[in-house]
Amino acid sequence: MYNLSHFKTTDPQQVIRFMEEHPFAMVMGVGKDKLPVATQVPVFLDERDGQPVLTGHMMRQTDHHKAFLENPDALMVFTGPHTYISASWYPDPLQASTWNYMSVHVRGKISFLDEGALLEILERTTNHFERKPDAFSSIPAEYIHRMVGAIVAFELKVEKVEHVFKLSQNKDPQTFQAILSHLDKGDANAIAVAREMRSVKR
Repeated sequence: MYNLSHFKTTDPQQVIRFMEEHPFAMVMGVGKDKLPVATQVPVFLDERDGQPVLTGHMMRQTDHHKAFLENPDALMVFTGPHTYISASWYPDPLQASTWNYMSVHVRGKISFLDEGALLEILERTTNHFERKPDAFSSIPAEYIHRMVGAIVAFELKVEKVEHVFKLSQNKDPQTFQAILSHLDKGDANAIAVAREMRSVKR
């Protein structure tokens, strides 16, 4: 991780909010063959007995499922808006172009859960993203029965959290404003990064 202090927040709640607002995380591990595996899944962040945990589900008998059965150590990456920052926008263009982005890395151990926990996670996931409190109950029971045989629930007990919110905090005010003026005219990612830049304390 790009671990520089001026690209960090001192507010842990901001990191938590970022994870909750960007729940489609990349889950990565290493199997017994020493090859990396990865999958992207929606996850929920909770606290259990004073420890943060992330829960979700993945397909059974895939490379990532088998890898975590052999080696539970996992890295989960949450990403947000990102965009290219051209040095040609700077008052002094004789500097390097760069990329602004936001990312949180969570390390911990994955364990797999029973069918009861899987059904709870599926219900929570469906109702949350459908934005309907009874969305899951409308799915036919026969379909759910077939589905649960193909997927497995997991939880990751959080051991370490790192983040980088690289939003031009190291630039002087004139350069910072020049970057904003260009991003405001860009695509959705650029506009989102500009919004995040305006929220940072410098």
